[in-house]
Amino acid sequence: MIGLRVRPLLVVAVVAAMIGWLVDVLVTRAGGPTPVLPLSSLFTVLLLVAITLGLGLHVLRWRQGKSRRMINPLLAARALVLAQATAYTGAVLGGWHVGVVIEQLGLLALRSDQSLLWFAVAQVAGGAVMVGTGVLVEYFCRIPPEDGENSGEGPQRSKGEYA
Repeated sequence: MIGLRVRPLLVVAVVAAMIGWLVDVLVTRAGGPTPVLPLSSLFTVLLLVAITLGLGLHVLRWRQGKSRRMINPLLAARALVLAQATAYTGAVLGGWHVGVVIEQLGLLALRSDQSLLWFAVAQVAGGAVMVGTGVLVEYFCRIPPEDGENSGEGPQRSKGEYA
């Protein structure tokens, strides 16, 4: 399985920021509400982060030899997929709200209530936590290469494979 790379995560975040900015401009100019998630959605973000970390720590304990039982390979694969999905979801969530923050910064002098700006900043922080958790749990799922693995046959893998 291909691991997370920084460039695709950044591309997703930048595209989401551009779309978030454009939608915010179009919706607010048409008289609609600013498209920002409420603070209560951060509880869902924290729940997803906790579940991802829990699965990742389970895989890490097995990888470090602290677990007596063999880990189910499907659990390790699911933890890895959840970690990657969490990272990409965080990039979309954070990117979208970066676009909203950019638009709201231009309106600082015009609005007396800055709560939407702070809601968007909180969502950007939540997205960053999701990306960080996804990258960390993916690292937990990495299995180091064995000594005889790079003996000349097949592709060389110096970074290890995923559980």
